[in-house]
Amino acid sequence: MTADDGARLGRIRKLLAKAERAGTSEEAMTYTQKAVELMARHGIDAALLAAAEPGRDDIGATRVDIADPYSAGKARLLAWTAGAMRCRALLHQVRGGRVTAVTVFGFSSDRERVELLFTSLLVQAARELGRCRPAFRGESVAAYRRSWLHGFALQVHRRLAEAEERAARSDGAQSDAEAAAARTALVLADRRGRVERAFADAFPGTSRARRSSLSGSGFTAGAAAGDRADLGAPRLPRRRQLGA
Repeated sequence: MTADDGARLGRIRKLLAKAERAGTSEEAMTYTQKAVELMARHGIDAALLAAAEPGRDDIGATRVDIADPYSAGKARLLAWTAGAMRCRALLHQVRGGRVTAVTVFGFSSDRERVELLFTSLLVQAARELGRCRPAFRGESVAAYRRSWLHGFALQVHRRLAEAEERAARSDGAQSDAEAAAARTALVLADRRGRVERAFADAFPGTSRARRSSLSGSGFTAGAAAGDRADLGAPRLPRRRQLGA
């Protein structure tokens, strides 16, 4: 890690600490959004540095254990977070639709961002799920929470993808704007293509996951929570068992 990397991560941590102490949701969102942008910028810089120094950032896999309850929803959250950060994900499913683990496949720097962020998102989602209940009498709490997690994951993916796109375009502020933006786009496209080819070689015959069919009414509430979620670099200790 360079001195610039350390300074940026330190700034992200400070912004998130301010967001956690904010007196209003609007103030918290201001700090959080800035942290999101810095985290995306960090990913772009790592990609450009790796392009300049071949062998610095290798493609590989990280297996993340997923625990019940709602293992499929947690796995979807991880997979969509990985997709927004230019990684692929393979869900390890067993009978009944339960997911025991997810293999995240991509460049080392991107896998690290995915794993750290997922740890934080899982904690945030669990906190929200503990408070939410169906609005309609008689609705299954489990069905509501499954649909809530779906909405949460979808909005998190959207926000992350938008932040990554903005970070890639920000190279246009350099002196040779068009050339810088074009170079960044080529580097990112090359990285994504290399991940796709390596994933296909490592897991031949793997198909894209089918669209989920959920009956609960929690999607809207989950999507709103996804809009509020803290997407900055978390300050939690790393751990392999992330689904508990």
